Amino acid sequence: MTAAYDALQPPPGARDKGGIEVLRVGVVEGGLHLTLRRAFNDPRAWGILLADVARQVARVYAQEGNAAEQPVAEQIRDAFAAEMNAPVNSGTIGPIS
Repeated sequence: MTAAYDALQPPPGARDKGGIEVLRVGVVEGGLHLTLRRAFNDPRAWGILLADVARQVARVYAQEGNAAEQPVAEQIRDAFAAEMNAPVNSGTIGPIS
């Protein structure tokens, strides 16, 4: 018997208006697994997408009362820059020191 995959629901706007999924990411046994669609002619659009995702993640941490939004966004930005400059791993999610 295979284990169930706990997938998220499509975003509310997508349910109402349609659209295309451009990125799906999952963590399986500590490893990062993803599928993506190139979707944009200009690769800089991915930078905008990733920045929007980071801001939303920071907002969620703030809404849950775990931390203020700005410091979380800064931690994400710093970790992103460090990973882009010197990858620590190839898609494995683990403790970040």
